[in-house]
Amino acid sequence: MATALYRRYRPESFADVIGQSHVTDPLMTALRTNRVNHAYLFSGPRGCGKTTSARILARCLNCAEGPTDTPCGKCPSCIELSRDGGGSLDVVEIDAASHNGVDDARDLRERAVFAPARDRYKIFILDEAHMVTPQGFNALLKLVEEPPEHVKFIFATTEPEKVIGTIRSRTHHYPFRLIPPAQMLEYCESLCVSEKIAVEPGVLALVVRAGGGSARDTLSLLDQLIAGSENDAVTYERAVSLLGYTHSALLDEAVDALAAADSAGAFAAVDRVIQTGQDPRRFVEDLLERLRDLILVAATGANANAVLRGIPADELERMQAQAKNFGSAELSRAADVVNSSLTEMTGATSPRLHLELMIARLLVRATGGAPAVAVAPAASAPTAPAKPAVAPAPAPAPKVEAPVAKPESVKEAPVAQAPVVEEPKVVVPTGPVGTRELLEAWPAVLEKIQTTSRAAWLVVVSAQVRSLEDEVLTLVFSNEADAASFRPQKGVPGGVHEILRQAILDTVGVRVGFKVSSDSSATAPIDRMTDTGSVAAPAAPVNAPREFATPAPAAQAEEPPLPEEPPADLEEEPPFEETDPPAVDDGWDVVAIPGGGAPAVLEDEPVVDEVVVVAEVAAPAAPAAKKLTPEQAAHEEARYGEAVVRELLDAKFIAEEVTAPVAVVAPEPEDQA
Repeated sequence: MATALYRRYRPESFADVIGQSHVTDPLMTALRTNRVNHAYLFSGPRGCGKTTSARILARCLNCAEGPTDTPCGKCPSCIELSRDGGGSLDVVEIDAASHNGVDDARDLRERAVFAPARDRYKIFILDEAHMVTPQGFNALLKLVEEPPEHVKFIFATTEPEKVIGTIRSRTHHYPFRLIPPAQMLEYCESLCVSEKIAVEPGVLALVVRAGGGSARDTLSLLDQLIAGSENDAVTYERAVSLLGYTHSALLDEAVDALAAADSAGAFAAVDRVIQTGQDPRRFVEDLLERLRDLILVAATGANANAVLRGIPADELERMQAQAKNFGSAELSRAADVVNSSLTEMTGATSPRLHLELMIARLLVRATGGAPAVAVAPAASAPTAPAKPAVAPAPAPAPKVEAPVAKPESVKEAPVAQAPVVEEPKVVVPTGPVGTRELLEAWPAVLEKIQTTSRAAWLVVVSAQVRSLEDEVLTLVFSNEADAASFRPQKGVPGGVHEILRQAILDTVGVRVGFKVSSDSSATAPIDRMTDTGSVAAPAAPVNAPREFATPAPAAQAEEPPLPEEPPADLEEEPPFEETDPPAVDDGWDVVAIPGGGAPAVLEDEPVVDEVVVVAEVAAPAAPAAKKLTPEQAAHEEARYGEAVVRELLDAKFIAEEVTAPVAVVAPEPEDQA
């Protein structure tokens, strides 16, 4: 079994560490001057050399010739801590992810008390230190603050902010960084030479890009490609298919189609991406990377190879031709569109749809379709009514018909027509404007007021239009508070009424005066129009008429008056014979009025028991030959009124009790002596 590539080529000295000179140089200086601290904190992304540097520092401290900045590699300590060694008893590596509690911290404290078995220092390397709990860090705090002379601590973490501040403040913090692509590319080339592996041009650039600046990730990918290669050669096709990147030929096809505004070729490239099972988001990322490279090629020219390392010479030549076909401005716009689409594709359920829409937007910009839409309103301007400002409109017509290959000439047309679009419109009424016309335009008036002033709209929306006569508008408010807000305020220019007047003028073309009333105030003008503007009207009289929010119907007022004397020809007409209307069963009981001649029930209705009882009780109440006293006559009139009320209310009579009135005897006045 072969050992992993990143383990076989793990650095054994600070001189072998690449891309971290800002860390290795200060450490080597401290080792040479014997100013080594008791605790160190190494932080940075994964795979950038934190744990490796911790082991190198331990070798330097426990080397037989040390402390030194360059281990000898021959003493037992250096051999045990080398890439092929099994480890040293005096260098303890602890995985803090699984030993992060208080008990583990107490165990480490007990072990730190003992002196080293053989070497100069007892060194504790805590990897993934951010996983230690706060309680565990607090248990270590006293030991880290005042350790024995033979104890050294090295903390390695990817998240230094999770290490409590009391621990960080007692260590020397060295932040590691991602390795630059140029140094990583050279390092990979040297490894391929050492492994005697032939690599096609462009493969290592893809490996470095996939590694993302992490040495361990990059070497793992390179080891994977070497393991899957045949005849000790890594081909470009194998690298593209294994790493998941878009083939350069497919990118060239898509870019050439976009530069030439070839819709068929562009969408054919998209179809190839989908049919080969490639992730659309990955294709968009690769396309954005290619556009970025084209921008750099267009900017640097012949010196592009100094910026774009690892790209073959023939591919650089193709990219220079593509950048020339696109143009710098179009490349920048295309990169913006692709970048926006890449952001929108995050979490999208249909990435293919976003990809096709992105290609469509790129083609619209390439063919000049977007400026053509902006020119369309200017081309239709001559069909509108003739105006002095629109007279020069036919002049830019040849620019619209010019070839679309020159977007500069197309963009000049909207600029020339800009003053025509921004010309203010004056509304001129086509006929007399009355109440009906204003009511039809009232929603547009309210909408215009809402866009002008929200506060004024809240007042006007509660008003009702009563009439518009002689350019005087009568408004009725449901409450006096809104009416008071509408009226002019003394000492305050403008107001709600001025906003409404201007909105009506802009909508129907009539400048009106106002009469305002509410359910609690009389109708009165608030101003009157003059040649110089509106003038406040005098106060309304007390007995002025009122306009209510819900007016009474005026149908009765329009009826003609009755003639005082009947016409002469009415006497010659035959006498009118009254006929009984047909009986209609309406479901109501009818009771006879006492003393009246109307029957108790209708002829075609059955007699109910309650009606019979009423008749028996009410019959003796009015004997024909009995002479009534004034008190009894008044009582009989009261009974007759009650019967009428019962009939009007459709009530049924149940019983009646007659009580004699109580005589009230007034005291006799005393004789005055």
